[in-house]
Amino acid sequence: MPSTNRRAFLGASTVLGLGSLAGFKNLRTADAQTETPATENDDDSLDDWLATANDPRTPRIRDFRFDDPPTVYLDVSNSKSFSPPAIKVTPDTTVTWEWTGTDREHNVVAADETFDSGAPDDETGTTFEYTFETEGTYRYVSEPQAEAGMKGVVVVESAPSSGYPVVDEWLVDTNEYDGSITDRTDEDLVEITTGADGNGGNLAFDPHAVTVSTETTIRWSWTGSGGGHDIAFEDADVGSEINVEPGVHFEHTFNETGVFRYACQPHRALGHRGAIVVE
Repeated sequence: MPSTNRRAFLGASTVLGLGSLAGFKNLRTADAQTETPATENDDDSLDDWLATANDPRTPRIRDFRFDDPPTVYLDVSNSKSFSPPAIKVTPDTTVTWEWTGTDREHNVVAADETFDSGAPDDETGTTFEYTFETEGTYRYVSEPQAEAGMKGVVVVESAPSSGYPVVDEWLVDTNEYDGSITDRTDEDLVEITTGADGNGGNLAFDPHAVTVSTETTIRWSWTGSGGGHDIAFEDADVGSEINVEPGVHFEHTFNETGVFRYACQPHRALGHRGAIVVE
């Protein structure tokens, strides 16, 4: 557990973008009294937290729920940051933090006192592990660099389950996918919008997952927003060219059952992905 002096430090120091680490201390108290992170106020606080966390890329939560347990690196290239600063894992996942080669001392201290690596250390290769058993949102800092924005978060949440594991893994980090698949069976023609609102811009398919019957034609309609989009399938040798203008630019009739994953190639890494289940 943190010492009295360290708690006093957390309560008195200033954090970039949050006013002071007194606010951080208040978050510790709130988290300690709350079993789940599911309120809008918590979400807003998390957005603020991530917006002021040092990260060379656009702040986003990296989803590791279908990946190997993650390692978070401290102060890569003297960045005073956690890398990645925000991750999502399933319950019972062990997260490892590893110190890199800098002269600064660091530690890993949770806002709600759930975990604490101890006194700050600057030894390269030092590691700290914690197994997250309970769902929730766990904010943390490196105490010596807290004023400079060295903050992170671990979101612990069960993985979505639609009954189609390949779809769940493909869509897990896209536009808050929760395992829901839109049922459009027994329809001859189904339209999907590309460039719909989502994934931080007009970078989503709507709906992003559908169930259809064989002999169904899927038609993709571009909104004209979010830049150039295309349709590129993982499980079939079909697809479209990149188009910017609004309108219908691609359609395909599915004659065989199966799961068909696809993406907009320019924005695939940002979550612009979809899936079609043909029954």
